[in-house]
Amino acid sequence: MTLKKKEFAADEFPIFDDAVIFKRGEFWQFRMWLAKEHKYARFSLKTRNKSTALDKAKLHYHELKALELAGKTYYSKTIKQGVEMYLAQRQKEVDSGVGIKKGRLGTIKTHLQHFMDFIKRDTKLKDLHRMDCENYYLSRKKMKKSVDVSVTTITNEQSTINALINWLYKHGETYIDSFEFPPMKKIDRGDEELRRSIFDEEEIWQIRLALENYVAEAKRDLSAEGNLSKFVTGLYLLISMITGMRRGEQLQLKWKDIQFKQQQVKDGTEDDAFNLVRIHIDADISKVQKTRNLYVHDNEYFLTLQDVLMRRYIKKNGNAKNFMETLVFSQNGDKAITPRAISYHLDKIIDIADIKDVDKRNLVPYSFRHSFITHMINQGVDERGIADMCGTSRLQIEKTYYHVTEKRMIENALPKVKFQDGALVLPELMKRKLS
Repeated sequence: MTLKKKEFAADEFPIFDDAVIFKRGEFWQFRMWLAKEHKYARFSLKTRNKSTALDKAKLHYHELKALELAGKTYYSKTIKQGVEMYLAQRQKEVDSGVGIKKGRLGTIKTHLQHFMDFIKRDTKLKDLHRMDCENYYLSRKKMKKSVDVSVTTITNEQSTINALINWLYKHGETYIDSFEFPPMKKIDRGDEELRRSIFDEEEIWQIRLALENYVAEAKRDLSAEGNLSKFVTGLYLLISMITGMRRGEQLQLKWKDIQFKQQQVKDGTEDDAFNLVRIHIDADISKVQKTRNLYVHDNEYFLTLQDVLMRRYIKKNGNAKNFMETLVFSQNGDKAITPRAISYHLDKIIDIADIKDVDKRNLVPYSFRHSFITHMINQGVDERGIADMCGTSRLQIEKTYYHVTEKRMIENALPKVKFQDGALVLPELMKRKLS
């Protein structure tokens, strides 16, 4: 398209047929009509010299023409805008009940926050190249020097990033459909890696006592600032310890999903009654989108929490009519406690319980699930039963807890042989036979 303008001022000069340079203040500017995009490309040439401005303008002209001939466009959304578009689409999936769950969306948002920190939010989508993320792993490892970001975590983030880029590519917002991330070799640290991310049985006992005191202290005066959060979050952590539930599942539980039952048990001398809690986890809140039910022995954690929250609900609403529709782990019934609050109170409890070597271990709220499964395996519970209770697969348990299950397999093959401090311990009789 040729310039409609035929007459130019003293500080305006045409560039070929459809561009012009002009002066604004002391600096020369460039303007070119983009016929396919129905817009002008405008930017500063960042020079006061006319000859330099003409040379720069001709270079930009040819670059824009090359883009046009290649079927590419000049105008582009930023990384931030692209992420917002993508998350809006994923939110629709959550709202419709078809596709990802709310918890998964939260994980995606976290992954993409790390990506934007690395690539910069104002970067244009159409300026992205396949190798722009070749140093992503190194950058992520430096973001939090106090936390050892695992290879698995970064691998999952890279998958999320490429899902974003592929979606943007299909919508015409990028010229690439994925980044080429360098392959990462997973370091197998064996038992040490597993041990560092869980609490041992003695630590679980220490944490449990600390949490029970923590909750009881908060309950004495729930009107004091921070005590209600301390009370609810403390019970969340206690229940996490005895159920092995995922955070997303636990935070979406409602009181209608909880049933209190009593089980009579005969031990040979007398009958005893155990209070059980039946927890219903609907497919809508399950990570694996599969409904399951599990029973746990109630240490009055659920009962204590329900009693306090129901009293507060009745005081606010005048009756308990819709209480069962409220969230279990919530201060007001509508909004669940936050992951930040959970991490904050866990850090305090780890300090109170005097857990050792914290700076060398990756201890997080998920460590309770990790520990729960590990200790069940060590107690001889069948992997299939654990998988059903925890909403995962037997294959995943055997893969994730390989070093634990290997010990169980050896003990099953040699019933009188036990593992102690990482070594095989032979019974005295067997020792004599072997000597």
